[in-house]
This record gives sequence, C-alpha cells and structure tokens, in this order.
Amino acid sequence: MNPVIGLDVAKGESQIQAYLDKKKPYKKSFKVQHNLEGLASLLDFIKELEDVTGERPPIILESTGHYHKPVVQYFEDRGYLIIIVNPLVSYKAKNSTLRKVKTDIIDANHLCELYYKEDLEPYKKRGIQLLNLRNLTRQHDNITGIVVQTKLQFQAVLDQVFPEYSKVFGNLYSDVSLLTLQAFPTSEEVLKADCETLAIKIKEFCNTRSLQWANKQAEKLIAAAAQNPFQKTLYSSLILSLDMYIKMLLEYKKHLSMLEDEIDALAKSIEEYEIIRSIPGIGEKIAATIISEIGEIQRYNHPKKLVAFAGIDPTVFESGTFKGTQNRITKRGSSRLRQTLYMAVKCAIRDCRKQKTTDEIIPRNKRLRAFYDRKREEGKPYKVALIACANKLLHWIYALLKNKTTFQDLA
Repeated sequence: MNPVIGLDVAKGESQIQAYLDKKKPYKKSFKVQHNLEGLASLLDFIKELEDVTGERPPIILESTGHYHKPVVQYFEDRGYLIIIVNPLVSYKAKNSTLRKVKTDIIDANHLCELYYKEDLEPYKKRGIQLLNLRNLTRQHDNITGIVVQTKLQFQAVLDQVFPEYSKVFGNLYSDVSLLTLQAFPTSEEVLKADCETLAIKIKEFCNTRSLQWANKQAEKLIAAAAQNPFQKTLYSSLILSLDMYIKMLLEYKKHLSMLEDEIDALAKSIEEYEIIRSIPGIGEKIAATIISEIGEIQRYNHPKKLVAFAGIDPTVFESGTFKGTQNRITKRGSSRLRQTLYMAVKCAIRDCRKQKTTDEIIPRNKRLRAFYDRKREEGKPYKVALIACANKLLHWIYALLKNKTTFQDLA
C-alpha cells in the first residue's frame, strides 16, 4: 500500500482526507483545528492509518502563506514526511476535471490524487538562521513601506501649516529637523522666539554639531517663518496631526535602526552572506534579503529552478504553427526576491561616482554593465535588459553558492 494524508489548509483549521492507495479513500473527510488538541487528534488518526497499511503516510498540503506553518512544524517535529505543493500546481490539477465544484472536502481529495499523479519533492526545511533572517528583512521592508506612506501624509499636512520649513534643513526627515519642527510647528511660534533660543534648542537636538552651525540653522528657520504664507494656523487639528506624524516617523526610525542591527549581526554569522557580498554592487541589505529569500541552495538542482523561483523566467506560448514572440516573465515566484534582484542590478550597472567629471560610465560591476550594454546594443528595451541582467546575476549567485566561492574566483 501507498498511503497519503491530504490537508486542505485554511485559517486556523484544516480539512483532512486519507487514502490507502490510489483511488482508495480511507474513511470520511473531517476537520481539525490548528491547536494542540486538534493536531493531537489528527496524529491519532495518522497512527491508525499506519496500523492499517503498515506504512507511515506522507502529508501533502498547499503552501498557504503562513496558515500551514503550525501543521508543518508539529508533524515535522514528529518525523513525518511533508510535501508542500505550489498552489498553481494543485489549481491546475483541480481544473483538469469537467465539473466545476469547489469545496474543502474536494480540495483535500484532489491533493491526495495529485500525490499519485505527480512526482512531488518533499519539503526541505530551511535553517532557523535563514528563516529568522527572512522574517527580519521582510519586517524591515514592511516598515519601510509604512514610512513612505507616513512621509507623504506628513508632507501634505506640513504644506498646510509651514511649507517653507522644508528648506531649513538639508534632510527634512533627520532627527534634528523633526524635533525642531515638533518644538516650533508654526511661523508664529518661531517668530516669538529669538535667534539665540532657537539655536540653543537646535544644538540640544543635535549635540554633535557646533553652536555656529546651530546659529545658521536658526537664522534659516526665522527667514522661512517670515516667508511662510500661513502666519497663523486656524486649524488646531493640523498641528495635532503634524505632531502625531513626527512621533510616528521618529518611532519608525528607531524600529528600522534596531532591525538593521539585528539583520547585520545575523547575516554576518551566515557563510552565504559574505559570498553574495563579494559580487560588486550588492550591499549589506540586498545581500541579506537575497540569501533569506533563496534559503538553502540545495533546494535547487539547476539554476533554471532558482530563476523560476524568482519569477523572472519567460512565459512560452505556442499553438500549432503559432509561436508567441512577445513573451513576458511569469512573475510567479518570490516577488521580494525579484524586486531585490532589480535593485541589485540597478546598483551594479549605474555610475558609482558621486560627481561625474567625464562622460565615461564607471560601474560597480563592470561585467554586468558590459552584459547590459550588449543587450541594449541588440535593441532590447531598458526593462528587458534589466530582466536579462537579473537572470544573469541569479545564475552567478547559483554558481557561487553551489561552489562556495567568491565572485573574484568566478571564471
């Protein structure tokens, strides 16, 4: 016999269906909760199936974001073989029938049938370090996205209260700039204070700078207040909103700084990090994100599988004598890995000088830039050339991680 357990996973619960062998379902389908009691009852059922068949059944389920993780960890700790199926694969199998019916029970049955039809690879657990790193980098990306939105909302309020303030400090979102604005949010409050008071306050917010610098900033602040079209703010709600956004931005900066320290410390303890950092143009944050998204390189037995995981493999459409020529990338893999690769390519091929003295381009990664230029000379559009570079970069990463060598050793 060749038994299997199919799980249709949802939020907090799973629909269970067992098979003794191909086309031989075992008992009726049932649901279990994702708590200790529910998973223990499922374990008892699996042991019952083991006694009937004399074989330990594998457990097959779809990847469902994070809903399947309690189930995977529970049964992996108990030595069961886990098979996690890409939802696109199971969806294709479900749609191969003529009848359009979808229920949790049918989905659990389809997963069992898929086990007998396809040659599926077992789930390979990622290292705890890599999972921790992935969680940290994703959290950093999420907070960065929130910061971008908060800055837009902050700017919208500032434009209605003190639009001239944005010219006072070089960086509007620096700590000293935000704290000064929090202390003096309107033109009226700035003009009430003298230059010395403002300078002392600015120096207090940025004690690494000189008092002379603080005096210059105070003079700029007074000049901005004098030019401000809103000499008086009629709406106290705007002042309240401004203060709230400043507090949020300062707090987010602390969280991001803490995450960056954690990411840096954890990444440096992983061997693959330094290997990827050896590629010119790839910095610390990009390297950490790439290794956390890829995981163990042993999961991929060919660079094409890694390219597919990133979703930068081309779609192919052929029918009869027709062959599609304008093919897009699939975008079916990790969107975070794909976006990070684009960023890595842009950093690698652009001019690395802060100030250009000649028209010559001096890129961080000369080999990748030469490849990019070649694609552009072939007539490829900018984005197509970027995708080709991302594909090339991923092939390099695969070779380096497989051979445990640095970029300098790559032939």
